[in-house]
Amino acid sequence: MDSVRGYPLLVVIDPVARSTDGEAVRIAKDVLCAGAGAKICLPEGPEEFARMLARRGQRRPVVIGDDRALLRMVGLLHKERELAAVPLSMVPVGAPAGVALSRALGIPTDTVAAARAVLDGSERPMDLLTDDSDGIVLGSLRIPCGEPARPGHGVSVPRQSSPEDAADAADQVDPADPAAPRGGPVDPKDPADGDGPWWRPYARTARTALSLLTAPAAGRRALESGDGRTGGRRARVPGQRLRIEADGVLLADLDRPVRGVSVVPSARAGNGSGAGGGELAEVVVHWPGGGRSVRTRARAVTVSGADFHYRADALVGGPVRTRTWTVQPAAWRLQLPRD
Repeated sequence: MDSVRGYPLLVVIDPVARSTDGEAVRIAKDVLCAGAGAKICLPEGPEEFARMLARRGQRRPVVIGDDRALLRMVGLLHKERELAAVPLSMVPVGAPAGVALSRALGIPTDTVAAARAVLDGSERPMDLLTDDSDGIVLGSLRIPCGEPARPGHGVSVPRQSSPEDAADAADQVDPADPAAPRGGPVDPKDPADGDGPWWRPYARTARTALSLLTAPAAGRRALESGDGRTGGRRARVPGQRLRIEADGVLLADLDRPVRGVSVVPSARAGNGSGAGGGELAEVVVHWPGGGRSVRTRARAVTVSGADFHYRADALVGGPVRTRTWTVQPAAWRLQLPRD
């Protein structure tokens, strides 16, 4: 089935979308209701979301929300083993980062365009990954979980304090300490100041005031820049020692740390599972220090090692010591624009 005009819909509006952008939700609801018979559901939590989906009858489910709402719907149908039989539709509503998966899958991020795709689009078979704990991955799997979605970029963390920083911190005075100097005149002969230079208390007070004024601003600049630079340095997370196998072929072993691993189902909007090797996933292993990445395509990928976390789309899993992900070709269907 392509166009759903005239067919009943079950429109599930995620509570986060209602609180984030009520106007976009209203527009999507108006467009859908004008083109098809729609039952509007307003769940207040995951349990109510699941209950409404289970009672859909012959209605085609449509979710209005962000990537997590889509993943929740797909996960529920997967657990009921009904995912392949139920075409899904979505109208993304949320911050750009919250709908990145939907955009990658080919769903329009414009509210009106997405609602019209629900009504007049066409179904596309899509691959996904399943793991040995019955988890699913629609868009991409990444290890470590904190690695940015942009390929080829390392993970940045605040740099460790230098010995000079530690020395300065030792000299800084707690402002809450009633005995701390407040910047006023200090008796140079005061025994409490020891035998140090007469200007030492003034310098200590000035350093304290300067650190209180500049530290928050520096932290804000580092966060706003988003490039992971702090104090003029870039510190990368050390590589993890992982054993990575793709269809039984060893890509990395524990004797050489890796910077990151990504696994992406190949079937995308417009390809289908039978085109371009859609039954295989693209596997990329990144090495620390800018070494040439290892790229291959495989049906199953196994990662083993010390406790590690992973990011499956918008969700973080782990820690685990071993996990296998397997491509499930054409495991679900998504309503997308015809073009």
